[in-house]
Amino acid sequence: MSNNRRDFLKLSGITGMGLLGAGLSGFTPEQLNQVHAQSQRKHVQRFNMSGFAAPKMNVVRVGVIGLGMRGPGAVNRLSKIEGVEIKALCDLRPEMVDKVMKSLEGTSHKPETYSGSAYAWKKMVDRDDLDLIYIATPWEWHTPMAVYAMEAGKHAVSEVPIAITLEECWQLVETSERTKKHCMQLENCCYDFFELMTLSMARDGYFGEIIHGEGAYIHDLLDLNFKKGDGYQEMWRLQENYRDGNIYPTHGLGPICQIMDINRGDQMDYLTSLSSNDFHMRAHAEKLAEEDNFYATYATKKYRGNMNTTVVKTKKGKSIMIQHDVSSPRPYSRIHLISGTKGMAQKWPTEGISSGHGWLKEEDMTALREKYTPEIVRKVGEMAKQIGGHGGMDFMMDWRLIDCLRNGLPLDQDVYDAALWSAITPLSEWSVANRSNSIDVPDFTGGSWSNNSPVDITLAGGGTTGVRV
Repeated sequence: MSNNRRDFLKLSGITGMGLLGAGLSGFTPEQLNQVHAQSQRKHVQRFNMSGFAAPKMNVVRVGVIGLGMRGPGAVNRLSKIEGVEIKALCDLRPEMVDKVMKSLEGTSHKPETYSGSAYAWKKMVDRDDLDLIYIATPWEWHTPMAVYAMEAGKHAVSEVPIAITLEECWQLVETSERTKKHCMQLENCCYDFFELMTLSMARDGYFGEIIHGEGAYIHDLLDLNFKKGDGYQEMWRLQENYRDGNIYPTHGLGPICQIMDINRGDQMDYLTSLSSNDFHMRAHAEKLAEEDNFYATYATKKYRGNMNTTVVKTKKGKSIMIQHDVSSPRPYSRIHLISGTKGMAQKWPTEGISSGHGWLKEEDMTALREKYTPEIVRKVGEMAKQIGGHGGMDFMMDWRLIDCLRNGLPLDQDVYDAALWSAITPLSEWSVANRSNSIDVPDFTGGSWSNNSPVDITLAGGGTTGVRV
């Protein structure tokens, strides 16, 4: 182990629990003060990871950590992508590892397994025959595992959110720049079909100059948040709802940021955030506790408000709205609204595009889909729908990741995107706690945003990776 990695372990407290659990009870006043201090931090970029392309690798050797809710699906998808070798699997619970191993029977993948300890993953990451660490664990482990992986010479990708504090966001940026290893947040919604089409349209100037964008995560998860087991080890997802802010911004925000060239031509300047009161979570916990004493502790907690609305102003004077509500009885929506000087698009409640006062007719929408469906969808879209993962967007995300690594291409999402999109949570929590006062959004790019190139969704130089159906 290098001296750098020893220093990291010593300073971060990762060998104990010093870095873990920060997001499970809501920030204290002292932690909120730290958020404000970290928001003012100025970054001197050591190496620009935007547009960075690692050396080509014909075979991508993967280790997966976390086999609860998201990990098994990731293993299944990766097993079907040409040029992937799943070398190692890790989960705290041996039975989860055994279950995923059985799912790989009959394939060419024969991974070694790690389990039974909260730190078994470190032994796996320390192997010298892995290129990529795929992290699908509870949120509080994402940054520690990603940082450790990069320190060990591996590229790191993580389920969302990749960080829960601003300090973790800065850790990811600084480690990625120093090690020159990719650090990608696995924001699958950037690969949904309508989002990709509107990105293609924006690149062609269809909407004119983008003025405003809206994204959200509105999803009635009241019952699921309180469900025992089901992959949510020790009710970790429920406990994240003790934080009063936008705790899950990236699904709605990621596609909007790509379309608005955030980190690549524009940058967030400041935000303000407001939450309603909690009208459901505490009451639901109290009701459950009447029937099951298991919920007695949860019935005494203070939960986040039902609806959080966060508004961002960019350096170039544009605006973004992000909403979060997982406890109200509402239909699912990520909104995905793009408004420009020549037209607009909105995905929910129904897909629509407008160039004036009314929505385009279906025949016009069909023509637009034919013109603006990007290459990635034409190549693997139908196979993605068959393989699955939120309608296919999960598979397109994984396929694109592997194809970029195999062809030595920059990733669509870099460490600056990962840090910025995740930073919305602690920044919004500070704003909510301070009567919706505005707070600066840190520039994780160190000023390089003004010259970084926009995301390229073509398959130029890539698209060579096959799929094993």
